[in-house]
Amino acid sequence: MARDTIMDNTAMGVRRFGRVNWLGLATLAKREVMRFMAVWQQTIFAPLMTAGLFVLVFALALGQGRGEVMGLPYLVFLGPGILMMTVIQNAFANTSSSITAAKVQGNIVDTLMPPLSAGELLTGYLVGSVARASLVALVIGTGMVLVTGVGIAHPLWLVTFVLLAALLLGGLGILAGILAQKFDQMAAITNFIITPLSFLSGTFYSVQNLPEPFRTLSHWNPIFYLIDGARYGVTGVSDAPPVRGVLICAAVVGLVLFVAWRWLKTGYRMKP
Repeated sequence: MARDTIMDNTAMGVRRFGRVNWLGLATLAKREVMRFMAVWQQTIFAPLMTAGLFVLVFALALGQGRGEVMGLPYLVFLGPGILMMTVIQNAFANTSSSITAAKVQGNIVDTLMPPLSAGELLTGYLVGSVARASLVALVIGTGMVLVTGVGIAHPLWLVTFVLLAALLLGGLGILAGILAQKFDQMAAITNFIITPLSFLSGTFYSVQNLPEPFRTLSHWNPIFYLIDGARYGVTGVSDAPPVRGVLICAAVVGLVLFVAWRWLKTGYRMKP
């Protein structure tokens, strides 16, 4: 009788969902998507307005006086950079705001208590970032094609770099959300790390025009390869070979997601 009781108690700790809790994973992913779709005016429409203002300001400020960059009209050169910069900011914001808000409001326990593994938590959060980044890329990409009149030279390359950007910045958003204990700390990470990296990565200029050592330093920034790869996907022109960009970005994505998985698994700065 005692032996049966011990076996029953041991069985209570066994996952009864198989190797993957598909229901829990789908529920978390749906929640992350519904979070930003519930306020689509802020998460989808606002980035389109911001990108449009960038293009308008540069068009009015530079007019016809700005020469070609890398053999492209400046607005054609600028479009992919603004597209990827907006994708980066939205992918980061989706995961970072979700985790930070849950921690500040005290309901992070609702995410940690269900029988979800670290890999399932990581995947669920990333689904939200990928969905938001993809929608933003689609909306801004459509507007870019209509404004510039230039089609997409290499669609598969563009999709690849958008996906890598969503995964990389979604993973960094998870790390930032875990580290930050309040919204002020998250704002500091965004303003002093994410925004400068995206602005200083060839969004508005070709890094080949930079003096040394800034030209070399730019090639150590993975966000440079994301923006440069998006530019190649749209125009067929880039500062660096796109294959190199994919390999470097994939390696950085793997490292970031491994750290995020490890922190979720150990409950670092999330569990009391």
